[in-house]
Formats: sequence, structure tokens, C-alpha cells
Amino acid sequence: MRRLIKFLLYLLVLAFVALVVYAYVGPFFGADFSAPKSEIRQPVTLDVD
Repeated sequence: MRRLIKFLLYLLVLAFVALVVYAYVGPFFGADFSAPKSEIRQPVTLDVD
């Protein structure tokens, strides 16, 4: 049981490191993480009684 927990912990750490590396290296390979810069307006109807 201890081996399984140790394996899952190593897998979790490896996944976290891979995510961090992807966040830093992704823009060099065309991944765009920036937020859209256009303003979006939607009308809101308030139901006041």
C-alpha cells in the first residue's frame, strides 16, 4: 500500500512540474494563454417587483 501511495505522490509531482513547464514553454509552440482583449457587453434585465 505504501508503494502505491508513493507512486501516486511521484506522479502528482511529475504532473505539476509538467504543467509548470508547459505554462512557460507553451507560448514558444503557439499556445496562447492571454485573455481576450475585446470588450463584451450584454444587456441585463432586472425583474423588480
